[in-house]
Amino acid sequence: MFEILSSGGWLMLPIILCSVAVIGISFERYWTLNPAKIAPKHQLGQVWAWIQSNELDSEKLKKLRRSSKLGFILSAGLSNSRHGREVMKDSIEEAASSVVHDMERFLGALGTIAAIAPLLGLLGTVIGMIKVFTALNLEGAGNAAVLAGGISEALVTTAAGLCVAIPAMITHRFFVRRVDSLVVTMEQEAVKLVDALHSERRVDLKAG
Repeated sequence: MFEILSSGGWLMLPIILCSVAVIGISFERYWTLNPAKIAPKHQLGQVWAWIQSNELDSEKLKKLRRSSKLGFILSAGLSNSRHGREVMKDSIEEAASSVVHDMERFLGALGTIAAIAPLLGLLGTVIGMIKVFTALNLEGAGNAAVLAGGISEALVTTAAGLCVAIPAMITHRFFVRRVDSLVVTMEQEAVKLVDALHSERRVDLKAG
């Protein structure tokens, strides 16, 4: 394995670093973007129970804010609920923007790796073919070892770049989809709370 990697030349180093980054980011995002941690199913129902029993105070709000991303958004809205529906919605939107930015952390890097890994492989291919044609020009077709080295470098870097890019693209799409799904869920929960507090329609909060 080491001989195969070394035959790819110096461009194998950034490709290997990209592969390590993909693995690290994937594990970190999978752990962080756990739906049960981001938006617990029964959190909105618990908040409404606090409101109905008049137990919602500053301590409960602090606890809610620290409990999850959804709790952070709901606590921002509750803190400004007395100022009217529009102010409450604005507070929720500001908190949601911060939460979404945090959930999208490292996804840009993952997408960048998916884009540049094939280019690194292609660059290795070009460099390898340049070596092949240089060897042909200087020594003719008789030196098979030199030709094989250039061709090997061209093929190994291309394969390595694709082996990194394909998983990176798959995981990037997976996590982008998960973030979108979580955002929709949190938006629905926040809208339920706003509508319930301002009595614009009947809302089943216990189902949340």
